[in-house]
Amino acid sequence: MFLKNLKNNKNKNIESLARAMREFDIIMIGAGAGLSTSAGFVYSGERFEKYFHDFGVKYGFQDMYSGGFYPYATEEEKWAYWSRNIFVNRYLDPPKPVYNILLDLIKNKDYFILTTNVDHCFQKAGFDKKRLFYTQGDYGLFQCSEPCRQETWDNENMIREMMDKQKDTRIPSDLIPRCPNCGKPVSMNLRVDNSFVEDAGWHIAAENYQKFLENHEDQAILFLELGVGYNTPGIIKYPFWRMVYQNQKAIYACVNYGEADAPSEIIDRSICIDGDIGEILNKIREVI
Repeated sequence: MFLKNLKNNKNKNIESLARAMREFDIIMIGAGAGLSTSAGFVYSGERFEKYFHDFGVKYGFQDMYSGGFYPYATEEEKWAYWSRNIFVNRYLDPPKPVYNILLDLIKNKDYFILTTNVDHCFQKAGFDKKRLFYTQGDYGLFQCSEPCRQETWDNENMIREMMDKQKDTRIPSDLIPRCPNCGKPVSMNLRVDNSFVEDAGWHIAAENYQKFLENHEDQAILFLELGVGYNTPGIIKYPFWRMVYQNQKAIYACVNYGEADAPSEIIDRSICIDGDIGEILNKIREVI
């Protein structure tokens, strides 16, 4: 059974979360797409028109998500789209400083971050790389589509060159990326099927995550969930609920727009806030 915090308790819940963030020395953060959306990384509307107007006119889609699934006739068109998508959503800074506000709130805490986001916003904002686990991959990495090896490589230089040289929604044929080991097509290092490469860096981050949990087992810890929906609840949401249930010293906090709830088993140790993450973090910063 799920119990939602009533909207008329919102200000009280913000005060409770501010107090928890002030008093708890250990914070485990789970971050989903809603955090980047709050930071301005939206895939439709004005932002789509600014960066993808020509694609929308030519192919008929009206958001970046749909553009990623469009059946382009050529690799030159496909990589024109994806190079621009990666550049805009990985190498540009988000329009709003939501990640910077979050860092300001927890920088002096013993924290760790588990995220399904692939946009690198945490590291761009200055979070400690050793305290981050990008479990679903990184837009900034390529891998072999086969894959022939469990390796990834940085794509920034290739992406920027594709951006500079694309014309009429196409890139030059000689810029189509291929695996440097076997020559087959590359793909983004994103967990979309069983071809996802978990490279050495991924395994180091996974180990750091497990060590953090083990080192703080049964201690007073704030599990702070930001912008996590129900697309992949088994990665962040359900484990957080389980760990809070098992640890009587832990508190669960959920900030999300439209999906802020907790199971009845831990509702007495939960803080659920329905609203924009950036606005709520700003309010918390004002009172801490």
